[in-house]
Amino acid sequence: MERMQRIVKASVLYRALFALCLWFGRQWQGSGVIQWFLHPPIRLERAESESSVFTRLWRCVHRGLCRIYEALHLRKLFAGSVFQKCWLWAGAAAALAPILPTMAVLGLMLVSCFSLLLLVMERRELELFYAPYNRYIWMYAAIYLVGTWFSVTRSGSLLGGCLTVAFTLFALVLENSITTRRQLDTLVLLLVLAGTAVALYGICQYIFGWGYQSDAWVDSDMFSSITFRATSTLENPNMLGQYLILVIALGGAGLLSAKGWGMRVVYFCCCGLMCVCMLLTFARGAWLGLLFAGLVFLMFLQPRLLLLSPLLLVAMYFVLPETVIQRFTSIGNLGDQSTSYRVYIWMGTLAMLKDYWLCGIGPGDAAFNLVYPRYSYSGVTAPHSHNLFLQIMCDAGVIALVIFVLLLFHFFRDLCAAFCREKDSYSRLHQAAVVAGMAGFMVQAMTDYSFYNYRVMFLFWVFIALGGLLARRGQLPEEGRRIQ
Repeated sequence: MERMQRIVKASVLYRALFALCLWFGRQWQGSGVIQWFLHPPIRLERAESESSVFTRLWRCVHRGLCRIYEALHLRKLFAGSVFQKCWLWAGAAAALAPILPTMAVLGLMLVSCFSLLLLVMERRELELFYAPYNRYIWMYAAIYLVGTWFSVTRSGSLLGGCLTVAFTLFALVLENSITTRRQLDTLVLLLVLAGTAVALYGICQYIFGWGYQSDAWVDSDMFSSITFRATSTLENPNMLGQYLILVIALGGAGLLSAKGWGMRVVYFCCCGLMCVCMLLTFARGAWLGLLFAGLVFLMFLQPRLLLLSPLLLVAMYFVLPETVIQRFTSIGNLGDQSTSYRVYIWMGTLAMLKDYWLCGIGPGDAAFNLVYPRYSYSGVTAPHSHNLFLQIMCDAGVIALVIFVLLLFHFFRDLCAAFCREKDSYSRLHQAAVVAGMAGFMVQAMTDYSFYNYRVMFLFWVFIALGGLLARRGQLPEEGRRIQ
């Protein structure tokens, strides 16, 4: 092994790539734009937020709620009650989201909201969790609410629009429910274990042929060897792949940060099962997203390892089954019905947005199916646009898309800045994992409407909240109440 390392390091290609990486690193560190990105004015933004009209209004509402709580003697009623443990309800909703039905997840979310309301009413000194992108969460939810009201079919958009608003705002609930490092670390572990359970069921499903399979999921002429795709509890292979991108990244961080061989073996098995299930989805967009997430993760932790990525891709060619290789190399092939189907949908959606770009048509399949057929290209019908960004614009217009992009920008900026100033290895690894997972999620979102499954949408907002919590993990107390 040592001899092989000496041979590689002595090669001209390695030295050239290493010198190029060093030069790029110096340019990166010296760039004014990069330094601006990595040093956001958090104190200034917080001061502006605290002096805003909305903050003053909230403080008045908070004082009023505290008076109501005292006047009704609710402290005696709920003393020692499980409803005061909002971290328990919010954590349960986040961890069980991929397993439970959508309405059950909504029920847990509402209970966690009620529990947090009790906490807010009880503590006069309580300050809500602050993250720079929280304002965009409020704006995004408000725009979707308006889009639902002015939908081309209000009744058809009502359920989808209300679920979108509720699940979006859950990010704020989760941020304020987790108040200690122990609670946060437990939530991370539960998310990985839930992902492992979902993956294990997906593997069993593939082996025994359980569950529904759609003919539209595979081009049988081009991929005759693929007869079954794992869907697990999410009922669609692409949605399962989208979810696994997030939890595999989190599991990888857990593996690298684990202390003791027992936890390392547990995390290794979890990551292995989730990766096998990812292969069995045969979701090419998810595979591409996972590869991108892996590259981003390496870029954060050890950029020099990116030099080995070409060798890794070559090794994968000889290790992975022929079916997987054939499926992956067909990315971008317009001869594949699935690829051409998406291209035609994008063309039809863009034609529709020329008339509805400002306000959209309203969220949900009913609104899309009411308007899209008039613009469909080559007679191709679809329940959505197969692109997250296009679909957000269809649902609530260009303003919703701009707000969503700004939210992502501030989310990634907040986490990258936290990673640069963080000293704790556990926090750094998990901050990098959330950034990598969300980046991979966005890559697949270019080829699929990621929020088509409401539980996947819910988990996206869970990871938005998780990123904000991990960025400030060092400021959370180990136990007890949050330090104000």
